[in-house]
Amino acid sequence: MAKEKRSNKWAFLLYQESAPDNYLDILEDMHIPFVLSPWHDKDVNKETGEFKKAHKHGALYFDSLKSYSQVSELVTTHLNTPAHVEVIMSPKGMYDYFTHAENPEKTLYDINDIESGCGFDLDKFLITNNSDDFLTLVIDIIEEHNFLEFNSLVHYARTENPKLLSLIMDKTYFFAKYLDSRRYDKNERKRRHGKS
Repeated sequence: MAKEKRSNKWAFLLYQESAPDNYLDILEDMHIPFVLSPWHDKDVNKETGEFKKAHKHGALYFDSLKSYSQVSELVTTHLNTPAHVEVIMSPKGMYDYFTHAENPEKTLYDINDIESGCGFDLDKFLITNNSDDFLTLVIDIIEEHNFLEFNSLVHYARTENPKLLSLIMDKTYFFAKYLDSRRYDKNERKRRHGKS
């Protein structure tokens, strides 16, 4: 019964030794948005101390709910994967698992080696799931360009770094308050120095 749970987000494993050479083309031909981790080729088995088989963690994002058996059959037939698939409960958790971002005792993998296709918005996925780094980047941009107004920040993002625009929109309150405090601080310093 549990194996017939339905979801629109499913995870699977793809082993390098059994994966078709053209696995990306096969995934594209399936017309299902997907994202794949970098090759995990430095993972160590805790019990034996040996390297695990090189593998990728994959995720399929369907437009409608699919059952365990539907997804299992799809990935085993087309990609020669193990039959076991899992419902993705948290895209953030999946991102962390892809890169071992929150697991410093494991080998860290480069986010630039994440692969995606069929309309999967990788930039949005990376920004959403790695938001602390992108929040810091936007704060650095505000300070480097001495922005005091929200519209200046939005204009900058639209013209110089459009992938940050959705993060700025999602965090409008935070960035508006941050810009307000910068503007207030600047005006307060002017007022104090003007009275001296």
